[in-house]
Amino acid sequence: MKKTLALILALALSLSLAACGNSQGGSAGGASAELNIFMWGDYISDELITNFEKDNNCTVNLSYMNDNADSITKLTAGAGDGYDLIMTCDAYMESLIAGGYLEKLDHDKIPTALANINEAYWKGDNRDYCVPYLMNYIYIVYNTETCPIEITCYNDLIDPAMKGQIGSIDGARNLFPMALIALGYDPNSTVESEIAEAYEWLVKYNENVVAYGSTETNMLNGTISCMLTYDGNTSEAMSGMGENNTLTIAPFTEDAVQLGFDLFVIPKGAKHTDLAYKFLENMADPQVMAANLEEFPYSCPNDAAVAAASEAYQNNPARDFAYKENVFFQEDVGDALTIYNDYYQKLKVGE
Repeated sequence: MKKTLALILALALSLSLAACGNSQGGSAGGASAELNIFMWGDYISDELITNFEKDNNCTVNLSYMNDNADSITKLTAGAGDGYDLIMTCDAYMESLIAGGYLEKLDHDKIPTALANINEAYWKGDNRDYCVPYLMNYIYIVYNTETCPIEITCYNDLIDPAMKGQIGSIDGARNLFPMALIALGYDPNSTVESEIAEAYEWLVKYNENVVAYGSTETNMLNGTISCMLTYDGNTSEAMSGMGENNTLTIAPFTEDAVQLGFDLFVIPKGAKHTDLAYKFLENMADPQVMAANLEEFPYSCPNDAAVAAASEAYQNNPARDFAYKENVFFQEDVGDALTIYNDYYQKLKVGE
């Protein structure tokens, strides 16, 4: 499994991984005064952090990742020396657990999280090693007034009429599954010939893409008319258009959309697990998470928090669609990650 984790890194950064350097678990004696968290930036409310610091008489130190591979690098290199909570995604949990890089959670310390997270969102052994934070549907949204064609499937994105019209999130494990589905294959395929075909599809897609990254601004200023994005970003874009919103989610009936989870884990050897558990419990509190959702309106696996959230959040059109009935998850593709990496690098060089 350590080989598999090295391949995960190769997918994004082409880095070799160090062995786990710290196998000690638990927290230092007594109450901790600081909590060190590594996660995506601009993804949690300042109020949540400030209130937690005040309530627990501590300091929360936030450090930010640029890519999922960043968290894998830290976890496999003994992250417990510097971090108490790390955000990762569901696609890598199987290897992280098997590699022994995570602390097994004490369920007695997170009863609120266990009670409020919907059972459908715990995968395999994940329940013993992580607490889901937010989740993201990845789909197509387009402007009904400016988009040259109606978007009903992924193959519409490689129509020549869409040249210069698309903004897109990036990442091999976001792009290749879309191409594989468009070609009629398993989105988690490990067959090299299928991945090669997906690469050729993505070359055509690439020709129509204006920009990669967070593209809501491009949508709002009219630079693009279509984007592959997360539901939370769609919510922000729709809100930005106000009463004149002309954005719609592509009404897919056949093509599945990706559902991914951002999870908090405690790295092996973490020093401040007392605060880590308190943070996970606080995050799972319905009122706390409901307030967080007002600022970061992504889909949420915490049913109690969704119920406590505002009417605007609950009725947000970015999450009110039938795509929820046809989803797929990223799976661990093992050694095939080297194949994905090779073709992804070719795609990036060709931009």
